[in-house]
Amino acid sequence: MGSDQRVVCVKKVKQKVAEEWDESMPLPGDIIEGIAAGAAANTFVPAKARSVLSSQLGSFSRQTEVIWLKVRRGDSVLKLQACVVKKGCSKLQRRFTIRAASDERHVVGLADLTYEQCTALQEMSRKIVTMDSRGFNKEAIKYDWKMKVGTYIPDEGSTVVSSILFMPLEREHNIEATTTRTMAWFSAAVSSGAPLVFVNIQTEQITNSKRSNIPRKESARIRQQKYTTDVQRLQGIRLWFLPGVAEVSFKLTPEKGETRFGMNISRIDEGFIYVHSVTKETAAERAGLGDLLEQANKTGHLVVISRLEGRSLMPSTVSSDGLIHCCDNAEIKETLTSAMEELDSIRIHIMSWPNNRIHQAPQPLDVSTLRPPQY
Repeated sequence: MGSDQRVVCVKKVKQKVAEEWDESMPLPGDIIEGIAAGAAANTFVPAKARSVLSSQLGSFSRQTEVIWLKVRRGDSVLKLQACVVKKGCSKLQRRFTIRAASDERHVVGLADLTYEQCTALQEMSRKIVTMDSRGFNKEAIKYDWKMKVGTYIPDEGSTVVSSILFMPLEREHNIEATTTRTMAWFSAAVSSGAPLVFVNIQTEQITNSKRSNIPRKESARIRQQKYTTDVQRLQGIRLWFLPGVAEVSFKLTPEKGETRFGMNISRIDEGFIYVHSVTKETAAERAGLGDLLEQANKTGHLVVISRLEGRSLMPSTVSSDGLIHCCDNAEIKETLTSAMEELDSIRIHIMSWPNNRIHQAPQPLDVSTLRPPQY
């Protein structure tokens, strides 16, 4: 056969997680020699060109969803199961392609390629699918999760690092716009005095379902089809950060006759709660927050509270209407008031900034000892 002869080939697949490919899926480089409808895996219709194959798939789609493929992969000829899917939404020219029967993300892009091009793609696919086989065999070992978490993360609910998810605004049609807005929020928070430490930023797929009112007399199948058309998939941005260079724990213990802990709190525009002032001769001052606030005022930092009684006070989400979802002020006040009425101590964690001097008695290993790498 001439090197310039073209065959119908899998040029690419849309599934981005290449580690989840396996040999039962159509892989880049597979030469499609024929297709068969339904359970008839013995009589294959030859695949002569991509355009012809698309028409054949359209005909098969009216009979069955699952088909068989006969593909040439290296020196082997394989029979694989696949599903027929529409490609594009043009009403004038309907085109069809295939996806893996086991994974709806694994949608195939077909092309008319030379044997040399197919061989190069097959080699790439082989390296991805057999990547794990080049290493040592894996074994499972036991790990005492309860003990480790209790020792190294004593505060329940703490994950050491925090994150906030930014939903795209209605007018944001590309990921760059959402990313820009995310970094503007982070820079503004740091400029305001919040001692945040950048960890990572990543895209996150968000499924947004909008259900319309469907008459009850319609069948469940029809309703399900209508619901499916209302599903929107958006790309959000998740920003990961550390709450300062460390988290420092303070225990505020009221004395008999006191009616408040003595710390006044406020919220910056970016959603973080911080100590605005400390009253003399109160639990807050005895705990050392007064001295800490004085240091912060000199260096232009804020005394930001990351957790109250082990519960996070961090902003968590920015919705598609631009609103920042934070902890409820009323719930914070209720927690403090309830503790004061019972004369119970409360524990807060403060985001620590570089070079601040916090004088405390030695404590056992806590999340507060976990610091980011120093470069």
